[in-house]
Amino acid sequence: MTKALLLLLRRFWPAIPIGLLAAALLLTRGQLTDARHDLALERSHQETADERAKRERAELEVSFLTRQAKATSDFADRLAAREPLIVHSTNTVREYAQTAAGRALCLGADRVRGIDALDASLTGTAPGPAPGSEGAVLIDSDPAPAGR
Repeated sequence: MTKALLLLLRRFWPAIPIGLLAAALLLTRGQLTDARHDLALERSHQETADERAKRERAELEVSFLTRQAKATSDFADRLAAREPLIVHSTNTVREYAQTAAGRALCLGADRVRGIDALDASLTGTAPGPAPGSEGAVLIDSDPAPAGR
């Protein structure tokens, strides 16, 4: 029997490596199929995560734009609510400037010079330029500012 086995091995020895290579090929194909399946599953999970991230980003952008529009609207409402107060205050100042007391308080640059002259007369020193000023205050050629 040993002689018969050796005779068969000698005759069919090229078939042994071919058979081993065929078995290795089948095993490798199975691993390749598993790897392809794992890769497809991983891609599917990644695409799902990407879609979720895009959806969340779009929701955040919509939320931001909504909040920005609301803030702009609120600011415009507050500004509109303040406008009558500003107009009322401006009218009050105008009306006060037309009175005798208002004309006395609402003077231009001459009022500043008058205060400096009063200080000089009280302290006995000559009025000089105000500290930190580069030049003299210009004289207003207009009458008292009743339009403020």
